[in-house]
Amino acid sequence: MKKITLVLLLTIAAAAAWAAGHVSYPEGYTNWHFVKSMVINKGNPLFDLVGGMHHIYANPKAMKGYQTGKFPDGSVIVFDLFEAKEADNAISAGPHKAVIVMQRDHKQFKNTGGWGFELFDPTTKKGTLDAKAQQSCFACHEPQKDKDYVFSSLQG
Repeated sequence: MKKITLVLLLTIAAAAAWAAGHVSYPEGYTNWHFVKSMVINKGNPLFDLVGGMHHIYANPKAMKGYQTGKFPDGSVIVFDLFEAKEADNAISAGPHKAVIVMQRDHKQFKNTGGWGFELFDPTTKKGTLDAKAQQSCFACHEPQKDKDYVFSSLQG
């Protein structure tokens, strides 16, 4: 009995450690508020990293942040990335490349301005960023400190 209890406690502790600093896949994000779309073409310095067509979605807490300039804990912003396909003088979304997420939690993400970052495979919904890559995301967002580390703004 003591062995089972010890194994159970270790399992719970490991799960808690994994959850600390973990960004969850944002189920149903395409039903959230649509913020804007944009195409990043060749020639843009971000093309190699996030080139293509993207749509940005925000949960209700993130919408408060867009309106006030301060994003509260629980804010989630999704950068939904697709290849940009050009045909017949039009650009449309091609294959789904990634689901990139910013999740606000000042306690979990103390070292990255209160934001957690994750890049999900759109098919498997598995995150792919390690701690070093998450720091790289934050380094890119750091110049946006005056905008609470967020690049996008509401369309319109």
